[in-house]
Amino acid sequence: MTGHIYRDVILEQHVRLFRGAMGAEFLFMDDNARPHRANIVDECLQSEDITRMDWPEYSADLNPIEHVWDILGRRIAARQPPPTCLPELRRALLDEWCNIPQDQIDILILSMPGRCKACIASSGRHTRY
Repeated sequence: MTGHIYRDVILEQHVRLFRGAMGAEFLFMDDNARPHRANIVDECLQSEDITRMDWPEYSADLNPIEHVWDILGRRIAARQPPPTCLPELRRALLDEWCNIPQDQIDILILSMPGRCKACIASSGRHTRY
């Protein structure tokens, strides 16, 4: 992933449209991954008037989507037979994404207050999450 790909694929195709649907109160959350902090990304967010949530310097732990990616990766790894080409992988990812139980997502969402408290207590460093 590069800043250009992040801008073109994620921001332009998804975030910008979602922000339009959500309205002025929309607050965008990403983390400190290098592509997310590229100048080209900052310029895109500013040009689209998208406000980015402040993010602790050392805390990818706070973002529950990281755990969803882990769930998805484990589900793909457990497939028998595993995907053997890009079209199969794409189908498998879409299937598994749709089959992640909602209660697992709900647990991650409900864990956010605890994540925030733990992050503050650790000064943005590693937490148990």
